Amino acid sequence: MAYAHGFAPIFKLGFVFSSVSPSQKRHPLVFPASHCGYSLKFYDGVLSARSCKFKNPSFVKQGSIRGFRALKSVELDQYVTSDDEEDEMSDGFFEAIEELERMTREPSDVLEEMNDRLSARELQLVLVYFSQDGRDSWCALEVFDWLRKENRVDKETMELMVAIMCGWVKKLIQEHHGVVGDVVDLLVDMDCVGLRPGFSMIEKVISLYWEMGEKEGAVLFVEEVLRRGIPYLEEDEEGHKGGPTGYLAWKMMAEGDYTSAVRLVIHFTESGLKPEVYSYLVAMTAVVKELNELAKALRKLKSFARTGLVAELDLEDVELTEKYQSDLLGDGVRLSNWAIQDGSPSLHGIIHERLLAMYICAGHGIEAEKQLWEMKLVGKEADGDLYDIVLAICASQKESNATARLLTRLEVASSPQKKKSLSWLLRGYIKGGHFNEAAETIMKMLDLGFYPEYLDRAAVLQGLRKRIQQYGNLDTYVRLCKSLSDANLIGPCLVHLYIRKYKLWVVKML
Repeated sequence: MAYAHGFAPIFKLGFVFSSVSPSQKRHPLVFPASHCGYSLKFYDGVLSARSCKFKNPSFVKQGSIRGFRALKSVELDQYVTSDDEEDEMSDGFFEAIEELERMTREPSDVLEEMNDRLSARELQLVLVYFSQDGRDSWCALEVFDWLRKENRVDKETMELMVAIMCGWVKKLIQEHHGVVGDVVDLLVDMDCVGLRPGFSMIEKVISLYWEMGEKEGAVLFVEEVLRRGIPYLEEDEEGHKGGPTGYLAWKMMAEGDYTSAVRLVIHFTESGLKPEVYSYLVAMTAVVKELNELAKALRKLKSFARTGLVAELDLEDVELTEKYQSDLLGDGVRLSNWAIQDGSPSLHGIIHERLLAMYICAGHGIEAEKQLWEMKLVGKEADGDLYDIVLAICASQKESNATARLLTRLEVASSPQKKKSLSWLLRGYIKGGHFNEAAETIMKMLDLGFYPEYLDRAAVLQGLRKRIQQYGNLDTYVRLCKSLSDANLIGPCLVHLYIRKYKLWVVKML
């Protein structure tokens, strides 16, 4: 996706603009004449003009366009300067302005006739002149269209016209009257004259709405773009198509409003507006982030509950939390189905990767394991760390079949990778309270020459001792102690248990 950045043309544009398009369906528009010589009215596609007095005497002397002649820079609410201080506009420039303002001939005919008499800078100034608030803005677009057809649009002219268009859009947003329709009309006009800068103008408009605090306006604007079917698709480096829905969802997500990003894409899709496939991926990312935030909040809450700072969650709170998580996962699955349905097969690996992240955040081991194999089937290999994380989740939930399938990777893994994966397996069993399986894992690691971490060994011995007190089964504990003793690891663990107030038991074992 392309992103809109600032512009730095040689022209400084600080004035406001208005746009006119000769559309038969346009509502009547009236443009103020506070800075210029004409106010324009538009009724049923008929353009009329009436002259008025200039309010800035230094701009045009006595109502004549010849007032430009004496100026080395033209004042249009701001100065449009030339690098050459001695450069002045030619007679052809003023004649072109006068002829274009008469509106008796097509702008292209006027410019064609005077082509040889106008410099590149003068043609840029013609654009600026007609872009002023109150002048025939459509004429500026027609001038640009002629420049494009004559292959006279260089980088500076493009930057100038884009800046003019951005100014028009900003003005329309500020005016708060029929703004969404007018802004979309302006983009249609822009496309008609071939103004296609090296970024998405639609994204720039969304950014303008966002920066001006008009977030609801941004939503309505994107909805109107989708409803009218305005072309917007752009390919990124991997050939994936971006668009306005995904960009707006990304803006929401960047501010931490993950649920709004998800609801936006779902609402547009269910309304039949067909957002771009890329927006489904953005919304799935938002689901992942929201699930991750939920998991972090729950961990923090449990930590506070253990220290007595807050009360334990009651049954109703647990049910509400589980429903919220389940609803988020449901949204993610719906988004993935739409993405698979509308997207190309090249996206399937990314889609399953997003689903994998969702199920990991939600702690759903079986579903996460399925996505690992789905990714493998479409040719996208998951990172080894993701296999280990899913292994730990499945171990914590005592999903023995899934755990066994995931452990088959270790047959061809290197020694460091084997130790790392078995450590994740061990911690998964510890987290789930499955201490017999954890003890078996420690003994397997010792057989392979891997030393489990000190805290992991101590946690398993402590967990087994509690089981002994409850059920009286010593076998696993004794076998683990023997294995640790053979590896010269039992002492530190027993000292740890002694410190943890198991004095009588430790003394007996020693």
